[in-house]
Amino acid sequence: MAFYHPLLFAMDAERAHGLTIAMLSRWGAVGAPLAVDPRRFPRLATRVAGLDFPNPVGLAAGVDKDGQAITGFSGLGFGSVEIGTLTPKPQPGNPRPRLFRLVEDKGVVNRYGFNNGGLDAGLARARSAKRTATLGINVGANKDAADRIADYTHGVRAAAPVADYVTINISSPNTPGLRDLQHGAALAELLAASRAAAGATPLFLKVAPDLDTAQIDDIARAAIDHRLDAIIIGNTTITRPGLASPNATETGGLSGAPLAPLAREKLAAFRSATGAQIALIAAGGIGSAEEAYARIRAGASLVQLYSALVYEGPGLPGRMLEGLDALLARDGFASVAEAVGA
Repeated sequence: MAFYHPLLFAMDAERAHGLTIAMLSRWGAVGAPLAVDPRRFPRLATRVAGLDFPNPVGLAAGVDKDGQAITGFSGLGFGSVEIGTLTPKPQPGNPRPRLFRLVEDKGVVNRYGFNNGGLDAGLARARSAKRTATLGINVGANKDAADRIADYTHGVRAAAPVADYVTINISSPNTPGLRDLQHGAALAELLAASRAAAGATPLFLKVAPDLDTAQIDDIARAAIDHRLDAIIIGNTTITRPGLASPNATETGGLSGAPLAPLAREKLAAFRSATGAQIALIAAGGIGSAEEAYARIRAGASLVQLYSALVYEGPGLPGRMLEGLDALLARDGFASVAEAVGA
């Protein structure tokens, strides 16, 4: 554990998260010792959904909700940075405390509830950010929205000119009823409206890992039918698989190392359901080059990190890039694309 972990872990988890974002937002002052140049690893450059990514290791949405530290996270070596979830109107989210470390399990439970400063403020920061990473903007609906699909359509339309890709997030367990949009006529209506609103900007869909086989088949079919560009698998889980931490009983979504087995299982299921017709992005329990490589070999074109950063620190992306490059070389792959699903 790095020297700063005891200091951060002595704080309330959300306060520590906020302090980390504040530090990274001042990248010019603090970033040089941590900076990673993605050009060091030309083998890791990859093209997904018509976009060029410096490498396949991305920052998941939820870490930098308001786009305050895009430059800082880009400087850590991430090939993509996905900000949000941004909603049309600012909202405070659920009452605190709402973020809990599961130290014994290297996991995290959150019940944030799409707390953010609103779409307009987030987009303004995104426009002015200096970055080498591909930029994703993750959008959602306000909790009190009378028409959630209208909220998504508005978010996609506003974000599309700013982002390299836009993600519609219907997978959070912390907004009541949101996951209902993952099914049936509501899903078809959402995807049709969002695809039209995105125009030529690549459109990604983020889903929950708590889906059965029939639901996965339906989502895969709908995503392909509506010409989406990628599916992110996935968000946090409401399950609690054999946890040791006292905080395991907290309500909310579980992420981190305990999510890895379920996330691997659902990635394989989506690979089968889509027949490799659409790019897949793996998230959930990825905290090492070896795990990232295993997800790529299982069919993921890109991977995303979140909770592992809590335990492994800001040097993790750089270590993962070195490790991934070595693993590809070891197995004779000249590029990430060659290893996807291999």
